[in-house]
This record gives sequence, structure tokens and C-alpha cells, in this order.
Amino acid sequence: MSGGLDVLALREDDVTKFLACQTHLGATNLDFQMEQYVFKRKSDGIYIINLKKTWEKLLLAARAIAAVENPADVCVISARPYGQRAVLKFASHTGATPVAGRFTPGTFTNQIQAAFREPRLLVVTDPRQDHQPVTEAAYVNIPVIALCNTDSPLRYIDIAIPCNNKSIHSIGLMWWLLTREVLRLRGSISREVPWEIMVDLYFYRDPTEEQNKEEDTSGLEVVAKKDEYQGDWATTDLSLAAPEVTDWAAEALAPVAPAAVAPGYTAAKDWSATDTGDWAASSAPATGVTSDWGGSAAENWG
Repeated sequence: MSGGLDVLALREDDVTKFLACQTHLGATNLDFQMEQYVFKRKSDGIYIINLKKTWEKLLLAARAIAAVENPADVCVISARPYGQRAVLKFASHTGATPVAGRFTPGTFTNQIQAAFREPRLLVVTDPRQDHQPVTEAAYVNIPVIALCNTDSPLRYIDIAIPCNNKSIHSIGLMWWLLTREVLRLRGSISREVPWEIMVDLYFYRDPTEEQNKEEDTSGLEVVAKKDEYQGDWATTDLSLAAPEVTDWAAEALAPVAPAAVAPGYTAAKDWSATDTGDWAASSAPATGVTSDWGGSAAENWG
């Protein structure tokens, strides 16, 4: 679709990006409809994609996307995790409607559900993985653009962009180039000035690797703080004067003064010094005095 114009011709830096991201490497299998996009086959069985045809189909797809008046009518879909970040970035830069993750069946055909949409153009990352939206788009006559590998089925695909759709970097690069060409055709950015958005923003990032990097950096900070604290303790003088220990047993006990008696009270007697005497002798009754408790003998109770 370049039409022989130097403005739309493939640049050397773009070819370098294609080769660095391995966009030209296909799969070991070949679909009969993808034969026209294959340049040759390597000795290990991997097919090599013709990058000139990849660039021509990329320009055609960009012209189809730029021809839609309302950017929100363009729906971009990626069920694979490798293309979800690129789809979201493409939607944020061009104003398209993204569907990253699982596609709800009936989104294009069931008018009852809340997620019902009627897009004018559909762009998918993998026709095999995104077969459900491609099939529904065929039911409602929506044209479909897809990133196709050498073994991808082209059923219901209107514009196939031949590239490696299994590599993380290749998927990100293709979405980045498609975004750049759409913005250039709309007049948002100039062709003389390089686009300030880096292609790295469209690459997939593993959440576990990012978490491990954060843990490593936090561990280094903790170790640095620990070393600082150890240095502070090392510089301080921790020698303390030992208390003088005396022999308590050798010390003489000081006499204790008697407690003062409160006014109005007398001092208690020393009970231990009192002569108690013989309590048994003092409590015994006299032997000469007797009392007859039984009454007189002559008294007759009968």
C-alpha cells in the first residue's frame, strides 16, 4: 500500500526493529493461505516471513483504522496476556475500545447483556486464540484485522498482517508500529520527527519478575540501613563504670531506736516479764466450802 512513495517506504531503523524482535520468524507449520507471505524455510523447519509484505499489510490496516470517523468504534481485542498491555496502550493513544482478557460470548450478537457493543472495525492479536470475537464479527458483518503467523487460520479475516504473534517483543512492536502509522495518517504526529513514545511500553511485563525486583531493592535498602546503624554503634563509647560492690555481711547492724508513742496512749507492758504464777492453783475452789446440790435426804419426792 505504499504505492512507491518514499514517505511510506520501509525505513532501515524499522527493519532493524523487525529483526531485533524476531518478527520475521514464523512457526514450523504453514497454512495454505499464508504461503503468499512466506519468503523461505530454514533448515530447522522454521518459515521466514517476507517483511516487505508485512509492512504493506501494516499500512493497509492503518489506513482502514484511520478511515473510521469515531475512534471508539474500533475494537481491539487480545485474550493472550502477551498482547493485553499493547492493546491497552493502543487504545489509550488512538481512542479505540479495548477488550483485554476474556471475551464475553455474545458481546457483538446479544443485545440484552450490558456489555453489548456494535463496533465498525475489529482488530485481534491472534485469530486462533480470539476465535470467538472473530466468529461473532462474521455474524454481524464487522471487518476483522488480525496479526497472523504462518500457521494461523484466515477464516473470517479480512486483513491479515503476517508476523510472529507468539513472541512478546514481536507483538509489542507490531502494535507500536500500527499505533504510530494511525497517528501519522490522522495528522497527530509528524513523519519527520521520531515518535517520543518508546516501544518498550508496549512489551509484556511479568508481574512476578517486577515483584522480585521490588523485593531485591527493598532488601538492599534494609542492608544499607543496618550497616549505617552498626557504624553509629561502633563509633559510640559503650564502656560503663562498674558499680562498687561492698560486703554486706561485714557491715555492723545499727541499733534501732524505739518507736515514739502517740499522745494519749501509754506504752504497753512487757508481757514476757510479768509473773503469771500458777493458774491451776488460783483457779481451784476452797476445800472447806461445799454445797449440796442434791437437796435434803429426808425430802420425799414420791
